[in-house]
Amino acid sequence: MSGINKVIIVGNLGSDPEVKTVGQGATVARFNVATSESWIGKDGVRKDNTEWHRIVVWNKQAENCAKFLSKGRQVYVEGKLQTRQWDDQNGQKRYTTEIVATTVQFLGGQGAGAGASRSNTSSQASPEDSFQNFGPEPTFGESDDIPF
Repeated sequence: MSGINKVIIVGNLGSDPEVKTVGQGATVARFNVATSESWIGKDGVRKDNTEWHRIVVWNKQAENCAKFLSKGRQVYVEGKLQTRQWDDQNGQKRYTTEIVATTVQFLGGQGAGAGASRSNTSSQASPEDSFQNFGPEPTFGESDDIPF
């Protein structure tokens, strides 16, 4: 039996996307998105929690993200969870879990930046641009503990 691996989040970018060209000319963009929730605890005190999500976007979507997204911009992201493993400089195994995006929709909100006039722009992956059809994930030169 196969399972379903689907993630949908709406949140705000914590920084501008980092974009690289890897492998045979593929473009990859990485950025972090914050999602927050608030509730009133049993003690009547307001509680807040913010989760940070690492997002990976490939090819044409990556180029669009680099062009239109900036710190603070609100986005809708749909994709799948993926955990990667690598060895750091000291030979220690490191892991990271990230969302490999298949759909990124640019929303309005604070920090709309360069894409403000295109707040409803949607970028969906075509089969050629999707991560699943890209082949094995390119390897990145890890010069520190965090791959990127």
